Amino acid sequence: MRNLIILSACCFAIATADAKDPPAAAPAPAPAAASGVASSKPATAAPVKPAPRPLTAAEQRIIDEQAELDLQARIAARIAEMRNSQQQRAAAAARARKAAASKKKVEVAVAKPPPPANGTHWAYDGEFGPANWSKINAKWSQCGTGGRQSPIDIRDGMKVELEQLAFDYKPSSFSVVDNGHTIQVNLAGGNFLTVQNRSYELQQFHFHRPSEERINGKSFEMVVHLVHRDAEGKLAVLAVLLERGAAHNMIQTVWNNLPLEKHDTVQPSVVLDVSELLPERRDYFTYMGSLTTPPCTEGVLWMVMKQPIQASPPQMALFSRLYPFNARPVQANSGRVVKESN
Repeated sequence: MRNLIILSACCFAIATADAKDPPAAAPAPAPAAASGVASSKPATAAPVKPAPRPLTAAEQRIIDEQAELDLQARIAARIAEMRNSQQQRAAAAARARKAAASKKKVEVAVAKPPPPANGTHWAYDGEFGPANWSKINAKWSQCGTGGRQSPIDIRDGMKVELEQLAFDYKPSSFSVVDNGHTIQVNLAGGNFLTVQNRSYELQQFHFHRPSEERINGKSFEMVVHLVHRDAEGKLAVLAVLLERGAAHNMIQTVWNNLPLEKHDTVQPSVVLDVSELLPERRDYFTYMGSLTTPPCTEGVLWMVMKQPIQASPPQMALFSRLYPFNARPVQANSGRVVKESN
């Protein structure tokens, strides 16, 4: 009976609570007592979390402004990162281009050497003078490197029994040309010089002032070079020295037919007897040398007559007006064999 009364009271209390409060989730049942009788302590409901308070307009604006600042900072950082990356790529590309250009220059320098010089203009002084002949044209290299160059200062010649020079000169037609370096006389065929069992045909003769050759250090006012060639193309040059004295008839014939302009040619109707250029005595010096003008070809047999011939001062002055100086300096004579007639 007592238990029934307690159960009725509990039911009344629960009904009263339900009438006052809104419905809620039923609490978990209390554990039964060990004796199987329900506990008389009422159950406690779980606390309800209050709803968040709505933000004011000012608070929302602050939040939006901060979000915008954060976004701008992230954008600026990204742009800076992109620019730095772009600059690094550009610098790397520039280094690569520079390295490629340097490599190309080296390859070009190795693969394509500078073209050889092929100039044609030369002179007796200045930048086109003898010191630079070998640089003006690659084919003139012997002018600077050859070991048997002419002219030379003839000293200490070995006196020996040289064979006599055999001349077969006769009156010939000729032409006179002012070639820009000297007055040159070109001969028709049929004039020969025989020496050392070889026959050389006279091609042309020309003048230098002063003489290119020296004899024991002595220079002469002028010299005439008679250039000969044999059937094999070998050259032999006969040098006849000129000194002041009586007028020379054959030289005057040449002067009478001088061209009026440089590089012009005159072909006279008269003939020329070249034997008039030979001195009375036929003693001579001989050595192996070269042409005294470009291309300075070596292997040329030289014969320098010991006795000069004469030309008058006016005849020499006339040439001097055209070419005051057209002589190559003497070359080194070390180790050169020079022979002279007894």
